[in-house]
Amino acid sequence: MNSDLLARITSHPEICHSKPYIRGMRWPVEVIIDLLGSGMSVDEIIEDHPELEKEDIFASLQFAKLVLSGNSLLDLAS
Repeated sequence: MNSDLLARITSHPEICHSKPYIRGMRWPVEVIIDLLGSGMSVDEIIEDHPELEKEDIFASLQFAKLVLSGNSLLDLAS
Protein backbone atom coordinates (compact mmCIF):
# COMPACT_ATOMS: atom_id res chain seq x y z
CA MET A 1 0.00 0.00 0.00
CA ASN A 2 1.40 3.38 -0.93
CA SER A 3 1.24 5.48 2.25
CA ASP A 4 2.36 8.59 0.31
CA LEU A 5 -0.82 8.36 -1.75
CA LEU A 6 -3.01 7.70 1.27
CA ALA A 7 -1.54 10.77 2.98
CA ARG A 8 -3.53 12.78 0.41
CA ILE A 9 -6.79 11.58 1.96
CA THR A 10 -8.14 13.69 4.82
CA SER A 11 -11.17 13.40 7.05
CA HIS A 12 -12.69 15.79 9.54
CA PRO A 13 -16.04 15.49 11.31
CA GLU A 14 -17.10 19.02 10.32
CA ILE A 15 -16.04 18.88 6.66
CA CYS A 16 -17.79 17.01 3.84
CA HIS A 17 -20.13 15.32 6.33
CA SER A 18 -17.13 13.40 7.74
CA LYS A 19 -16.51 11.72 4.38
CA PRO A 20 -12.87 11.29 3.34
CA TYR A 21 -11.71 13.96 0.94
CA ILE A 22 -8.65 14.97 -1.08
CA ARG A 23 -5.88 17.15 0.42
CA GLY A 24 -8.18 19.44 2.33
CA MET A 25 -9.82 20.62 -0.91
CA ARG A 26 -13.28 19.30 -0.04
CA TRP A 27 -13.22 16.90 -2.97
CA PRO A 28 -14.78 13.74 -1.48
CA VAL A 29 -13.16 10.45 -2.47
CA GLU A 30 -16.69 9.29 -3.29
CA VAL A 31 -16.98 11.94 -6.04
CA ILE A 32 -13.64 10.92 -7.58
CA ILE A 33 -14.72 7.27 -7.67
CA ASP A 34 -18.07 8.34 -9.17
CA LEU A 35 -16.31 10.28 -11.95
CA LEU A 36 -14.20 7.22 -12.78
CA GLY A 37 -17.29 5.01 -12.65
CA SER A 38 -19.08 7.29 -15.10
CA GLY A 39 -16.38 6.45 -17.64
CA MET A 40 -14.15 9.49 -17.32
CA SER A 41 -10.43 8.81 -17.65
CA VAL A 42 -7.90 10.16 -15.19
CA ASP A 43 -6.73 12.63 -17.83
CA GLU A 44 -10.29 13.83 -18.48
CA ILE A 45 -10.87 14.40 -14.77
CA ILE A 46 -7.63 16.39 -14.49
CA GLU A 47 -8.50 18.40 -17.61
CA ASP A 48 -11.93 19.30 -16.21
CA HIS A 49 -10.64 19.89 -12.67
CA PRO A 50 -7.03 21.15 -12.87
CA GLU A 51 -6.82 21.61 -9.10
CA LEU A 52 -6.65 17.82 -8.86
CA GLU A 53 -3.51 15.82 -9.55
CA LYS A 54 -3.17 12.30 -10.91
CA GLU A 55 -1.91 11.20 -7.52
CA ASP A 56 -5.21 12.39 -6.01
CA ILE A 57 -7.09 10.02 -8.31
CA PHE A 58 -4.73 7.15 -7.50
CA ALA A 59 -5.06 7.93 -3.78
CA SER A 60 -8.84 7.73 -4.10
CA LEU A 61 -8.56 4.31 -5.72
CA GLN A 62 -6.13 3.12 -3.04
CA PHE A 63 -8.49 4.35 -0.34
CA ALA A 64 -11.47 2.61 -1.96
CA LYS A 65 -9.47 -0.62 -2.14
CA LEU A 66 -8.53 -0.26 1.52
CA VAL A 67 -12.14 0.26 2.58
CA LEU A 68 -13.38 -2.67 0.48
CA SER A 69 -10.70 -4.93 1.96
CA GLY A 70 -12.22 -4.38 5.40
CA ASN A 71 -9.15 -2.54 6.70
CA SER A 72 -8.80 1.05 7.77
CA LEU A 73 -6.08 3.66 7.88
CA LEU A 74 -5.76 2.93 11.59
CA ASP A 75 -5.03 -0.73 10.80
CA LEU A 76 -2.12 0.38 8.61
CA ALA A 77 -0.73 2.64 11.30
CA SER A 78 -0.48 -0.14 13.87
